[in-house]
Amino acid sequence: MRRVLAVQFAPCALFVTGVLALVRAGSFSGRSDWGAAVPERPLTAVGALLVVTACASLLGLLLQPFQVRAVRVLEGYWDRWALTAGLGQLLVQVQRKRWVALSERAEKAALGEAAQRVRAEAQRRLAAHPAEDVLLPTALGNALRAGELSAGERYGLTTLASWPRIYLQVSDRMAEALRSTRDALDSAVNLCWSFLALTGTGIAALYDERSGWWLCGAGLGFAALAYKGAVTAAQSYSGLMHVTYDLHRFDLLEALHYPLPTKETEEEVFAGVSDSFAYRQRLDFPYAHPGARPHVEETDGSAGGRLEDGEPPQRSEQAE
Repeated sequence: MRRVLAVQFAPCALFVTGVLALVRAGSFSGRSDWGAAVPERPLTAVGALLVVTACASLLGLLLQPFQVRAVRVLEGYWDRWALTAGLGQLLVQVQRKRWVALSERAEKAALGEAAQRVRAEAQRRLAAHPAEDVLLPTALGNALRAGELSAGERYGLTTLASWPRIYLQVSDRMAEALRSTRDALDSAVNLCWSFLALTGTGIAALYDERSGWWLCGAGLGFAALAYKGAVTAAQSYSGLMHVTYDLHRFDLLEALHYPLPTKETEEEVFAGVSDSFAYRQRLDFPYAHPGARPHVEETDGSAGGRLEDGEPPQRSEQAE
């Protein structure tokens, strides 16, 4: 319920409320009367509340299947169209310049206390970015990619292939932390989209009223603030992904009933598991079934013996 309210309902209710206020103020048909936007009678207020609730609930249900796509668009996966692909390449160059500047600042010799703080901050920010050759056009995309391409790779696992499987093996406390951080990320992303949509609607309604243009600017400001919150949540989520592999990578092997590796063979074993997840090769590992009862084969024909060739067990003389 908390995820439904925070991730789906609240952003949609914000958008519906803004559009309803513009409609009641008459912004689409003439000069806005903001006094008329607020219901004066209790019955009118209840009706407006019901309209917002119903429309926001319906809009949230319709948009829920597109949640992953909403995040990926803000991440910078824009290669499907030529125009957005070209814009993405330009923004990647900007991200690379920032990455190089951070790298130089992180490697620069620090003589004083202030310089050491600057270098430490640069090192912290650089750790939240992926490698230079896999940068995405946006800060949100780079924050998530830092976890997607390094959390499991430190142990030989491919993160994107193994994450859905290892996520089901985490402890309750870890699962709650991951859910909470992911809800914060999705909520911030949806708020960003809601403010952007509300800004576009405001531009269409207030283009001929200069006195109301500040509302559009405020919408863009709130969208930028929500986007910044999404980046912060994405960095926290990437950090939790690293912790998940630190603590639960062996639980994945136990769930698959593979024997645990030694420190020397760990990377090789996990690389083979990742290849099997991607259907590149079939593993030749023996199975390990801890706690399983050993299989005892008896050939004396007793009632507890193994059946061979479909023959029924022989009755003993005492039973006769």
